[in-house]
Amino acid sequence: MASPPRPVLPTQLLLLLLLLLRNAAGAAAASSSVNPFTAKAAFIRYWNRKVPNNRPHPAFFVSKLSPLPAADAASFPSSLPDITARLPTLCSKAALLCPSSDVASLADRKGQFKSYSDANFTNYGSGAGAGTDGFSSYTPDVNVAADSFRRYGRDSSARADSFTGYEANGNVVTANFTSYAGGATGGSGSFTAYAVDTNVPESKFTNYDAGANGRTRGFTSYSQEANHGESSFAGYGKSANSLRETFTSYGGDTNTLSSGFANYGESANGATDTFTGYGVEGNVPENTFRSYGAGGNAGVDTFKGYRGDANVGDDSFASYAKGANGGAAEFQSYGGSANQGSVAFKGYGEGTNRNHHIGFKQYAGDNTTFKGYAKTGVDFKEYHNTSSSVSVSAEATTSEHQHMKWSPEPGKFFRERELVAGNRMPMPDIRDKMPPRAFLPRDIARKIPFELNAVSEVFRVPLDTAMGKAVASTVAECERAPSQGETKRCATSAEDIVDFAVEMLGSDIVVHSTASTAGSGADIRLGNVTGVHGGKVTRPVSCHQSLFPYLVYYCHSVPKARVYEADITAADSGQKINHGVAICHLDTSDWSPAHGAFIALGGKPGKIEVCHWIFEGDMTWTVAD
Repeated sequence: MASPPRPVLPTQLLLLLLLLLRNAAGAAAASSSVNPFTAKAAFIRYWNRKVPNNRPHPAFFVSKLSPLPAADAASFPSSLPDITARLPTLCSKAALLCPSSDVASLADRKGQFKSYSDANFTNYGSGAGAGTDGFSSYTPDVNVAADSFRRYGRDSSARADSFTGYEANGNVVTANFTSYAGGATGGSGSFTAYAVDTNVPESKFTNYDAGANGRTRGFTSYSQEANHGESSFAGYGKSANSLRETFTSYGGDTNTLSSGFANYGESANGATDTFTGYGVEGNVPENTFRSYGAGGNAGVDTFKGYRGDANVGDDSFASYAKGANGGAAEFQSYGGSANQGSVAFKGYGEGTNRNHHIGFKQYAGDNTTFKGYAKTGVDFKEYHNTSSSVSVSAEATTSEHQHMKWSPEPGKFFRERELVAGNRMPMPDIRDKMPPRAFLPRDIARKIPFELNAVSEVFRVPLDTAMGKAVASTVAECERAPSQGETKRCATSAEDIVDFAVEMLGSDIVVHSTASTAGSGADIRLGNVTGVHGGKVTRPVSCHQSLFPYLVYYCHSVPKARVYEADITAADSGQKINHGVAICHLDTSDWSPAHGAFIALGGKPGKIEVCHWIFEGDMTWTVAD
């Protein structure tokens, strides 16, 4: 018996069935690589319910979801003590940022030491005789290190010491270096870098060659290009005899660093000292330098730069060559700030000895105070009060004072008219500088109160460490009242971000982020440029990472903005290398006049729009086109 003929489907119905099959296949493919019982799979299902527009889930967002296995997520405890007890498992399986619990104590290690990480180092080469010590690396490229190095080459004789790196490229570092070559006799010492390129460091260096005899030593860099932290250097060459000292840089190119340098060459005898740079080109630094060459005998001191071209900040230099006897001292520059700051210099060459010749070449700044300097034996060449654009010399002459203007990184801010195809422009460094972390599943994040003391207890983060202060800063920023016209929320889970975006924009939304970091720090050329949502003025939701043990995003609804997507090509070859997302803020009336955008672009709050790229790790939500 012949089968009945199949019904002919209308074209519209056929197309609908094909579309449904394609979506089902896509969902199956997406879910095939994700265990349906994991926190990641649960979030994808949540996303699909809240944002039912069948758009792909962006890879950069999915990569931040919790990798916690289903069994661990389901059995996680509720009480804070029980959560703390499970912390090692949680940190390793959930990809969180947790302090290490490893502690080591090593004594009298001599010779070549290439690498040491994440612990306490008690002794290295103490009391050693002639020879050579080399320590190449101590805790490089680490996250949340709490390290202590207590002694290096103490009381050694005729040894050549070399310490190449301490806490380089670390994230959220708390470092303590107690002594380097204290009481050493003869030989030479070299300390190349301390806390270089660290992110949110809290560093303390207590002594370098204190009480040493007849040594030549160099300290090359301390907290160079550090980002938002606190540093202190307590002593360099204190009470030393017949030394040739060179300190090349302290806190140069730092960003929001609070630093203190307590002593340099104090009470030294017959020393030749050179301090090249302190706080040079710092951004909003708070610097304190307490003593340089105080009480020295027959020394030749040179201090070449203090806070040159720094931006804003507060400085205090307490004493330079106070009570020194004989010799010569020269201070070449102090407080040549690019933008307004508070500067205080309390003492320069004060004392009763008239045999100490001192030269002070330049002192400049806004909001400055110079409290005292020696009345005799002093050659004070120039004093600049930049707030009045008048230069006052020791001879009471005046001249126009000009100084370099600090500016943000090229390309960090730009005007909307620059977003056109074919335009060549610098791309700033958009790389994510935060340590890698993942979201916590919402059920677990809700069990941990978003309070400083609770987070400190659960994650064993002491409040006086760099990480503890970062947590405090994040909590304080989240508790801050919103700015005028701003709607804000701190999202402690991926679900929280989606909820806030839907609340602000509705359910038909899409999230944007720059595809990669290709082109960072170089000139680029724009390819095709498209205005999101037809280039209309919108109120997008932008989310920025905050520093916390797990991923927390500061999200806020941005009033009066336009969002653009642009193909980014190599400047010379024209080959596509990236796909960027930029946001242009059209209303800047509530911005500070000292904002870096106005320094870079000119203009004033409310008078110009300001655009910037969306950096790696950040995101912007808009209504879907």
